[in-house]
Amino acid sequence: MQLFKERRVLTVSALTALVRGLLEENFDQVWVEGEISNLACPQSGHCYFTLKDPGAQIRCVMFRGAFRTLKFTPRDGMRVLVRARMTLFEPRGEYQLSVDTMEPQGIGGLQLAFIQLKERLAKEGLFSELHKREIPKLPRRIGVVTSPTGAAIRDILTVLSRRFANVELLIAPVRVQGEGAAQEIAAAIADLNRAGNVDVMIVGRGGGSLEDLWAFNEEVVARAIHKSAVPVISAVGHEIDFTIADFVADLRAATPSAAAELVVQSKQELTAAVEALNHRLQVAQLRRLERSRALVTALSRAVTDPSRILGHLAQRVDSLDARLVREAGLILDDASERIVTLSARLARQSPALVLRQNAERLSTLTLRLDHAVTRRLACAAESVGRATGTLNAVSPLATLSRGYSIARKLPGRSVITSFRQLAPGDRLELSFAAGSALCTVDETRGQSESLTAPERSV
Repeated sequence: MQLFKERRVLTVSALTALVRGLLEENFDQVWVEGEISNLACPQSGHCYFTLKDPGAQIRCVMFRGAFRTLKFTPRDGMRVLVRARMTLFEPRGEYQLSVDTMEPQGIGGLQLAFIQLKERLAKEGLFSELHKREIPKLPRRIGVVTSPTGAAIRDILTVLSRRFANVELLIAPVRVQGEGAAQEIAAAIADLNRAGNVDVMIVGRGGGSLEDLWAFNEEVVARAIHKSAVPVISAVGHEIDFTIADFVADLRAATPSAAAELVVQSKQELTAAVEALNHRLQVAQLRRLERSRALVTALSRAVTDPSRILGHLAQRVDSLDARLVREAGLILDDASERIVTLSARLARQSPALVLRQNAERLSTLTLRLDHAVTRRLACAAESVGRATGTLNAVSPLATLSRGYSIARKLPGRSVITSFRQLAPGDRLELSFAAGSALCTVDETRGQSESLTAPERSV
């Protein structure tokens, strides 16, 4: 506690490094249970997530080496139990868990991986009865994909020699458990198909734990069986054991011996001695595996793990890389948006566009003006024609041309319309269609008076 009594000034980095050392020294290994959220697995292969419960949450990282060992796929909302060490991510000053192993709560990791792969392949149709081929009733050559030293091949040979001695057997030796076994099994299935003279194929091994049988739950084996042109009998483990290979194969046998019996049209059960021997073998293997795992754990505690430093550096690289991608994306988005805006503004203000628009508008207005002038002239001509006709109809000249005249009283030249406007001696001007004459009124008469007296010249 002397460190905190003295006034010692620390940098943020120094304080963070100190806290990190305390965390890693006192929480080298912890088991933590919680629910996964915010799961992210970038291209680096590392896995980042948050482990939470109703009261709190903590960030977690599972580096690529440990993440690859998982047999199931973690998902958001999944409850898991993790073994981890407490550490501190210095750039953000946040404490976190560096996870070594992960187990789903309520179901084993391998069992969960089995369920997930089974659901996915079922959706693709690999288990459909439409793809199942008929097993030949009397095969001449039988291919066997299994371990050359396991109990399965011995059982198959015993049954076949007893039930059908002349049958020809073609063995493709493979490893049936451990890393790389699934790839060997898939390659052997393809090799037997290329051989071209195999009528039926048995793919399997003896019984064991879920871990021992896991090679037959791998996707590569399932797809090799689905692709095979030769009918396949799956014979993996005991009768209670089911693998993905059983669902894809054209026929499932409870055991390798049962497969040999089925292929030669006979059925027998495995002997109790073989089952007991297989069980003892699996138990011994599990015990040895646990002892080796305990020894490795003890040794790892005593030796400083350089992967911790590399892990922190890798996590920091991931963080900086993600930040760089985000910043670059924002800059590019802003630049693209500005370019689009300026391009649109430039296009709207382009002189060529304005001239083209004005030219189009002038052409349209000119055409409209021509049409309007033409229509206006036509209407005016028609109006003039009608007015001319009307004027001609009421024109005094037209009346005068028919023999009538207009009488005007002098000197005012007022038009005379009645005899009552005249008196003897009045001076008149008579206008004719051609010329005029001056005369004097001698006498006036009404319409009812007859002209009995001779006319007088004017």
